Amino acid sequence: MWSFRDHLLSLHSLGVTYQIGGVLLVGCMGGKKAGVLSQIGYLIMGLTWFPVFSQGGGLGYLQEPSFGYLLGFIPGAWICGILAFRFPPRLEFLALSCLGGLVSIHLTGILYLSLTELFSWTPESSQQLLNTIIQYSLFPLPGQLVVACAATVIAYLLRHLMFY
Repeated sequence: MWSFRDHLLSLHSLGVTYQIGGVLLVGCMGGKKAGVLSQIGYLIMGLTWFPVFSQGGGLGYLQEPSFGYLLGFIPGAWICGILAFRFPPRLEFLALSCLGGLVSIHLTGILYLSLTELFSWTPESSQQLLNTIIQYSLFPLPGQLVVACAATVIAYLLRHLMFY
């Protein structure tokens, strides 16, 4: 007898949250101002104990290594918004804007990690800093690229449906 359970495709997690997709989609759809304002609001909500971050919320997030990447949402949405509206809404230009936003998020996160190392907010050695950068930037990057591609396609479809 054939069992559906035995023949299912196995699903694997991308290892990322869809926060990145939201940042990039707002930048592609709303532009630089809407992107920045939405991300500032998101950070304020998360830091005032609304559980909107991937692991809750609160001021304790300031000491998390991942907080720099959350801060990177602001310039990421800004860069994505600038690039998305600088060119016609073609798929390759929207993909370029999402890639620019993603790079900005990672650069801000790496800068935050480096500053915490420099000012010893967290006691880490240089090797631990490199391992932390690899953990937070390199390992999730393939999944984040998939999410960025999805945000690109959604933004492309929505911008053509909305005629802008």
